Amino acid sequence: MNETPAFPTWRSNKDMKEGMTLRDYFAAAAMQGFLSSEHFGGAYKLAAEYAYQVADEMLFQREKNHE
Repeated sequence: MNETPAFPTWRSNKDMKEGMTLRDYFAAAAMQGFLSSEHFGGAYKLAAEYAYQVADEMLFQREKNHE
């Protein structure tokens, strides 16, 4: 699974301080969209599962397009 930090900060040329992963960031953005829709009304577990499916697809497409 991709563990690329969404908002990395650099302490030196070698060390990267990790934070939220890009996967989590993408999932959070998808989750916001799902929860703002009246169709998900209270289905939080389902929305979270879908959010990570969307995030995984976004990462896949990102890698595919950067090859």
